Amino acid sequence: MRRLAAALLLTATPLIPAPIHAGEIWVTNEKDDTVSVIDTDTLEVIKTYPTGERPRGVTFSKDFKRLYICASDSDTVQVMDPDTGEILHDLPSGEDPEQFVLAPDDRHLYIANEDDAITTVVDTETRQVVAQIDVGVEPEGMAISPDGKIAITTSETTNMAHWIDTATHKLFANTLVDSRPRHAEFTADGSQLWVSAEIGGTVTVFSVADQRELGKVHFAISGVNDDLIQPVGFKFSPDGKRAFVALGPANHVAVIDTASFEVTNYILTGRRVWHMAWSPDQSQLFTTNGVSGDVTVIDVASETPVKSIKVGRFPWGAAMRP
Repeated sequence: MRRLAAALLLTATPLIPAPIHAGEIWVTNEKDDTVSVIDTDTLEVIKTYPTGERPRGVTFSKDFKRLYICASDSDTVQVMDPDTGEILHDLPSGEDPEQFVLAPDDRHLYIANEDDAITTVVDTETRQVVAQIDVGVEPEGMAISPDGKIAITTSETTNMAHWIDTATHKLFANTLVDSRPRHAEFTADGSQLWVSAEIGGTVTVFSVADQRELGKVHFAISGVNDDLIQPVGFKFSPDGKRAFVALGPANHVAVIDTASFEVTNYILTGRRVWHMAWSPDQSQLFTTNGVSGDVTVIDVASETPVKSIKVGRFPWGAAMRP
C-alpha cells in the first residue's frame, strides 16, 4: 500500500519546469571603458566588465560565445568571453574603429576606420587583416547583405554609402545621402538598404538591385526643434513592417511604416538616444541614451517606454545574448 501511495503521489505531483536562463543586453559605455550587462527578465544591470578605451560598436558571434567590441581609442577590436568577462585577445582593426558588422559566415568582420577613411576586413580565426578598402572621409556605419555578397560603409564627411563587393573587396557603387550618414541596414529579404543621415535629419531607402533611391523619410516632432532631430541607429521589426529609428538629441524613437515610408509614432526615451537591441523574444527594444547614461526599455506591441535602466557614462552600442 505504501508503494502504491507513493506512486500515486508522484503521478499527482505537478512537474516544475526548470528555470529559463534570462536573455541579456550588452551595452558599451564610452566614458567608463566598460560594458554593462542587463538581465532582460529583471531589467536590472547584473554585471559590468572593463574594456579597452572608448568602447562603441559591439556584436556577438553566431553562437554567442564571443563578444566583439570596438575599443575605438585603443585602435583595436577586442574579443571577450561573455561567460567570464575576460578579454581573450585583440584583433587588428585599423585606427579608430567605430562600427563593424560580422559577415554571415561568422568569420569576417567589416570595420569602419574613421581616422583612416578605410574599411578593414579582418579574419577572426586567423586574426589577420584580409583587405583594406578605400572609402569616403570619416567612415562610420557598416552593414552587410543577408547573403553576405555586399558590404556597405557610410562616410560622414563624404555623405555617401559605399557599396563593396565582398568577393573582390572592390567598390562597385557610391550613392549620395544627406549630411552625415550614421547607420545602414539591409531589409531581411535583402531587397532594400536604409541609411540614416544625422545632420540631414532623414533616412534614405535604396533599391539594392540597382542602387536607385526609392524614398526618403523626414521627421517632425511637436515641441522639438528640427535641428535636434538627428537619426542614427535603427532596427526593423521582426515582421519587417516597422522600422524603429533613434533620433539622437530629439530624445525619441520614430516608428516608420516600411511599406509607405511614413512615420506613424514617436516614442519618448532618455537623452541622446543612439543605438538599440531587441530582447530575445523581440517583444522589447532597448535603446542606449548617451547623455542621460541609461537604457530605455520599449514595449514593442504598444510602442511605449516601460522602464529606464541606469548603466555607465555615455552608453553607445547594444547587443543581445539569449
